[in-house]
Amino acid sequence: MPDISSDKKPLKLNYPQTIKVGFAFAIVMIFWSAYDYVVPLLLENTYGLSNSLRGLIMGLDNLLSLFLLPLFGKISDKAHGKLASRFGRRTPFILVGTLLAVVLMVFVPVSALNQTKAADELRNEYTALAYDEESGFLAERLEEFYSLAEKGDTSYCDMEYLKMNNITKEQYLSIRYDDKLTSKKAVLNFIGAETLYYDGEEVTLDTVIDGKTVAEIKAGNELYKKYVEAGFKEWMSEQVNEEVTSTSAGKTSLAWYMVILLLVLIAMATFRSPAVALMPDVTPKPLRSQANAIINLAGGVGSAIAFLIYTVAFFFETPYTYTIIFAAVAAGMLLLLIGFLCLVRERKFVNKCRDICVDYGIEEEEEEVVEKKEKKKFVNPIASFKAKSAEDKSKFLSFILILASIFMWFMGYNAISSNLSIYITKALNLSSGVGGIISGVSMGISAIAFIPVGFMAVKLGRKKTIIIGFALAVASFILLYVPIVRPGLGGSDALVATLFALFYLIAGFGLIIANVNTFPMVVELARPEDVGKYTGYYYTATMSAQAITPFIAGLIMDKQNLYSLFLYAAICVVIAIVLMCFVRHGDSKPIPKGKLTKEEKKQVMLDAMGEAD
Repeated sequence: MPDISSDKKPLKLNYPQTIKVGFAFAIVMIFWSAYDYVVPLLLENTYGLSNSLRGLIMGLDNLLSLFLLPLFGKISDKAHGKLASRFGRRTPFILVGTLLAVVLMVFVPVSALNQTKAADELRNEYTALAYDEESGFLAERLEEFYSLAEKGDTSYCDMEYLKMNNITKEQYLSIRYDDKLTSKKAVLNFIGAETLYYDGEEVTLDTVIDGKTVAEIKAGNELYKKYVEAGFKEWMSEQVNEEVTSTSAGKTSLAWYMVILLLVLIAMATFRSPAVALMPDVTPKPLRSQANAIINLAGGVGSAIAFLIYTVAFFFETPYTYTIIFAAVAAGMLLLLIGFLCLVRERKFVNKCRDICVDYGIEEEEEEVVEKKEKKKFVNPIASFKAKSAEDKSKFLSFILILASIFMWFMGYNAISSNLSIYITKALNLSSGVGGIISGVSMGISAIAFIPVGFMAVKLGRKKTIIIGFALAVASFILLYVPIVRPGLGGSDALVATLFALFYLIAGFGLIIANVNTFPMVVELARPEDVGKYTGYYYTATMSAQAITPFIAGLIMDKQNLYSLFLYAAICVVIAIVLMCFVRHGDSKPIPKGKLTKEEKKQVMLDAMGEAD
């Protein structure tokens, strides 16, 4: 314990210094936030990849992280060369890694630019044919889609959805879309008062055109958006894959794209661990929970910058949109890096931290001690387990169950987060920009939710709080699976987007509860000298789930339909609930009834934000 005499000032966190150090984590998060939302759309729109293959690519970064994050973390721990002597152990990795990532990432969309243009041309060609009623093209597609649905393939036509809404075969096959009828809305052409135009001329619902009122044409267009558009988009993606990606040029483009993407992911992995490890290096142990809260908020700023970039870009979509997004994200990373290099003096901060620790009697674990622990003789885990007491065995079983529960809820959560942009644009027929807004609102609500979640855990205990959070997520996922939030709901895209955002936010709030409380349950079962090791176990569980679940979810969506994504996620979280119910250790004790003191409230808020990383 710190030996703090009465004449010393209370130990307080250096907030300005911590904010400066947080620039490194902001660099990390601006990239990953953009990557998770934009890359699935690029893979879909440019190459028309299947859900499973796209999921395999999206899980690649987490698979690499399992091996590269510990590796580069350890390398930076032992850095003692000229650069480390001058700039510190972590700064050279942050500098070089960021520069490599910035240079390489711009080539990700550039390598796919010609294919993006070719894919856009093909989609526009097929869309024009579908809108030309005289061509008979859409009628042929609808016959094909319905025939496949009767045989059990609902990739293009959801037979159950048709039956639920009493849409007969004849009604489905007669659906057409008149693209001459357009509308404008007050706010972002999405909400507010609607003005109708036909072939550029303003019209009203009662206007008659070729024997049909505008109201009848509008109703037909709404049927198309509700029952046909999602299936037709899926069909066009397959045509892009067959006619563009499967060509020699397409295969070459995809190969170059994957090579460059792999190099970018490796470059990002070189400095993520050093960027995170910098905070403990410059912060005394008793203050690290508070400091981690500030670091997470800095990461949130990086995510917010990414959100603004891709949301604005997608509202003005062109073949160059992906290049613009990646270039803007690269510029953001460079600006944050410049800020970091100007403000952070790692060696000075580290030495200052050591002086504080000496002054306050705070023990810091020396590297030699750590190395000795690492060199301990191998102990057979099975023999060790047999030798444990009944209490130790019970704790060990709880530890395994907690990790398994964490693994399962990350399987459910990441399946959705890695497919969110695709689901919004293909299943709900909303624009990428609207999807960006939903994603951004979710980030904002998540940041606010950390505080009440912390109080819930204090009042109810971690285990009960986690189960409540899981239950909220399951309920929301089921509501998103059943035909409540589907295109054409009440004829309003705004209503579809609002209901989806509402249920998605409720699910997100439930999983924030789990995110805040599962990590403390893991380290609660660790001895003080094993906290780092147990933290590694925690991240192994989360990253391994995120490495495989995009592929599994993609397979399910390929075999069933896009909506099955939420059923899969619900099943995963239900399994997490069952596993958590059998946990007997790692919980916190609920405090007695009554109000928390001011200091207790402050600590709860800091712990909640700090442990949610």
